[in-house]
Amino acid sequence: MLEADGIHAAYGQVPVLNGVSLRVAFRERVVIIGRNGVGKTALLRTLMGFLRCRRGRIRLMDRDITPLPAYARARLGIGYVPQGREIFPGLTVRENLKMGAVGGGGPPSRFDELLEIFPRLGERLEQRGGSLSGGEQQILAIARALMGDPKLLLLDEPTEGIQPSIVDEILNQLLGINTRLGVTMILVEQNLEFACEFAQRAYTMLKGQITEELEPESLNDPRIIAEYLGV
Repeated sequence: MLEADGIHAAYGQVPVLNGVSLRVAFRERVVIIGRNGVGKTALLRTLMGFLRCRRGRIRLMDRDITPLPAYARARLGIGYVPQGREIFPGLTVRENLKMGAVGGGGPPSRFDELLEIFPRLGERLEQRGGSLSGGEQQILAIARALMGDPKLLLLDEPTEGIQPSIVDEILNQLLGINTRLGVTMILVEQNLEFACEFAQRAYTMLKGQITEELEPESLNDPRIIAEYLGV
């Protein structure tokens, strides 16, 4: 479904991706792990089109999307849940969700379908986003991205700062979305327990490069933990 071949990107003059290559199949759940600052967020932002790919090529469903801006990639079926959630705190839950459908979005039934998947949001439709807990805001951010009917969903550390009970809820919801809606997912994550339960395959990153491709059970390997997540 998605292929990145030797992609390079930079923040200004500072290189952050140095020839990253990866592949993700339809309906696959892939996790990317690595220490802070190795380029994980930059990779997602480059795949989404927020960060320019300076060299290399990105293909989505056999189409070269390398030169396309973020809005065009969204229309082709890529959704993005950023680190820090970035919901609209002054808008209600309902209004936040409707914003996810601006510019087309999914079928008319998508709103009701998402309330079935995320019943917590259905109980808070008229609450302002800023009044929700951190975990509820994360659930809202995921649901908002799904309003656009993406075929591929990019998620940047969805468990960061979230209480364990809601982390479990988010895991079950993502697995259900993958099965029920057929959404392919690439997830950046440092919570290894979450990553192991979520992933069908994993990549490790170091210094702006993909270094290994792993089966999820390998994420518990002490070598992997020490090399890619150790302080």
